[in-house]
This record gives sequence, C-alpha cells and structure tokens, in this order.
Amino acid sequence: MIKKSFSAFGLLLLGVLSQAQEIKFEEYDLPNGMHVILHQDNKAPVVTTAVMYHVGAKDEIANRTGFAHFFEHLLFEGTPNIKRGEWMKIVGANGGSNNANTTDDRTYYYETFPSNNLQLGLWMESERLRHPVINQIGVDTQNEVVKEEKRMRVDNQPYGNIMKAIKTGLFKKHPYKNTTIGEMEDLDSAKLDEFLTFFKKYYVPNNATLVVAGDFNTAETKKLIDAYFAGIPKGAPVVRNLPKEDPITQETVMTYTDPNIQLPAYLYTYRTPGDKTRDSKVLDMISSYLSNGKSSVLYKKLVDEDKKALQVQAINLGQEDYSVFAFFAIPMGNTTEAALRADIDAEVKKLQTTLISEEDFQKLQNQFENRFVNANSSIQGIASSLATYHVLGGDTNLINKEIEIYRNITREDLREAAKKYLNSNQRVIINYLPEKK
Repeated sequence: MIKKSFSAFGLLLLGVLSQAQEIKFEEYDLPNGMHVILHQDNKAPVVTTAVMYHVGAKDEIANRTGFAHFFEHLLFEGTPNIKRGEWMKIVGANGGSNNANTTDDRTYYYETFPSNNLQLGLWMESERLRHPVINQIGVDTQNEVVKEEKRMRVDNQPYGNIMKAIKTGLFKKHPYKNTTIGEMEDLDSAKLDEFLTFFKKYYVPNNATLVVAGDFNTAETKKLIDAYFAGIPKGAPVVRNLPKEDPITQETVMTYTDPNIQLPAYLYTYRTPGDKTRDSKVLDMISSYLSNGKSSVLYKKLVDEDKKALQVQAINLGQEDYSVFAFFAIPMGNTTEAALRADIDAEVKKLQTTLISEEDFQKLQNQFENRFVNANSSIQGIASSLATYHVLGGDTNLINKEIEIYRNITREDLREAAKKYLNSNQRVIINYLPEKK
C-alpha cells in the first residue's frame, strides 16, 4: 500500500515537473523566408543565438562527399568585417562560447553570450550568412583541419569506422550511404567554384532557422533581427528528390576490417522509418529497454551473468528520411558470433511474443521523462531543441508535445514494433574484424 502511494505521488510529481518544464516560444517568418523562433527566459543573464541550416551530408552529390561538414569549419574563416582568424577571439573577448556541428540532415551554428552581447551574436550570424569569405586560402586551411579530425576521430580510432560499415550495409541508393565527414579525396579534388555553388544553394535565409533563447527584450530583439537578417536576399527553393531504398527482404552478411582493433565486433543492423514517425519513437524505447544501463536486458544477460560479451548495445539512430536500429557486441573470450546472435535474437523474440513487465515498462517511461527534462535544462539545450524540432520534426511545439508521444506508447506497441521491424530477413549482419597483418 505504501509502495503504491509513493508511486502515485511520483507520477503526480513528474506531471507537475513536466508542466513546469513547458517551453514557451514565439515563431514567425521574415519576408525572405528565414524562420525565427524566440524563447525568452530572464532567470539568468545569458542568451544563445543559433542558426540551423537544413543541409547535411545527404545533400551532397556523388564524389563530393564531406561538403556539409566542411562548411561547418569553413564558415568560421571570416567575413569582410571579421578578419581571418578573429572569429573565436571576438567571441572569447566578449565572454562567450560558440560551436557548430553537422549531421546527415542539418548543420547548426551557435554562440552563447552574456545577454548584453545579444546584438553581437546576431551580427556575427548575419555576417556568416550574408557574405562569408570563401577563398582558396580558407579551403586549403580547413581541408587540413578536416583531414586531421578524420584521422583522430575515424581513421586512427578503434572501431572508428563502425558508422561507415553500417551505412555501406544498409543504404545502396539514398545518400545516407556516405559518411558525414566524407572522403578526403572528394574534398581534395573539389574546385573553389563548387564550394561557392554549395553555399549559394543551401546557405540562404529560406533554408535557415534562427533561434534566440535566453535573457532578452522581445521587441528590441525583433528590431535587431529585422535589421541584420531581413535584407539578406531570398534564395531559390531547396528541392529534394532523393532516391528511395528498396525494402530489405533477405538477411545478408558483410565483413569490414579495421587495422586499429584487436577484438572483433558484430553488428545486426536494420533500416527503419524516419524520425518523424511514431514507430521510430517506439524503437527508441525498445533500444533503451534492451541496453540502457547495467540493469538492462542485454547487459545483464550477456555481460553480467553469462559473461559472453565485453560490451553490448542496442542503438536507435533517428534520422529524417530513414533511421537505423543496430545491435553492437564485442565478444568475451572464445564466444562466437553465432552465440551472440542467438542470445540477442532470443531477447528480440521475447519482445515479439511477450509483453515486458509493468515494472520494466514504468522504469522505461521514467527514463524518457528524465531525458526530456535534461534535454531542456539549459538555454543552449533549449535553443538546439527548438531548431531541431522545427527543421527536422516539422513542428516546433514538439519540444513540449513529443514527451506525450512517448507517454502514450504501450507495451503492446513495443511488441508490435519488434515484430514489424526486427526480423532476421530485414537485417544486414556486419562482421567488424581486425585487419590481418
């Protein structure tokens, strides 16, 4: 009885927290098509200015991979009003921080300043969009930077090419088959005009979303946004007609070798629906149930109890057009791939035929409540979420509503998604092996 009362109180508290966590925002479009989202929060004197461009690695053409990520670096080179090498110095000298990141679907830039430097953040982002300096010196410099990043994070990193192996296995037509960082020979052979063409096509106001989050005056901020951004000319509409993948109907096996590893890894990969779909959210919950934490199903069985694996994980990578669901396992000792596969398949079979316990389901729901709260616990996190939900989710208010999608997922939904998407004839098995010397 006491336990039930505590649980009820816990659920009530979560409900109160969720309501208190509601993110209020205002959004509108400038005449040139730039989408603007404002989230005012005056509790701390900080403000984030951010721009998300709806361009990622999937927008690159054949033999010119890596362009989207390259621009993440190139657009810090400067403008006619910001000398080369001065971008970071200006931000630091004014008490700010900044960064950028790229995925297959979008590129995101942001600065966080003390709120009295809001105008500076808006000016810098307008400079980046209006007239960045894109010349051969910058291209050559950033080419070396990207090469070093690839060497450190991919080429010389144990298991660094896992995503390349997954993409190669699951995608044959769609540009998701290429890695986000791209191939260096593509960047080496690209001409300056190609970088200028890429910028002109994708870095336009009508392909951009500006977010201002934090401590600001709304009326004054709108005037600044209008002054800095409204006069930037609208670009041609970005039209995408990307090829669709054929369904996977037969299990296939491929091998990928890595010179930086001593122990093999085995991956069981599935191509699943894009992140806008409800089923993608259900698969997200399945991945957490199977491998989130030491008490999760796969960790307890394969690592803790049976000691068949050094590491095991189920991953749901949500993307705009298609998502990826993958199991990853490194065997312990003499454990074979077949043994790992049998145990993972057995847990999937349980999901397909038996409802998970109410206790496990409540634990899962609590994990996603916590994730929701943590994602929006900082101004930078809120700015990123607002931009992402608008650009990739098609609805900015998903920042408040998405948790309801997860709350309404049932144990039956988990079972049905496992039956629909996680079958052996729908997967690619990847043997990720040490390179023979």
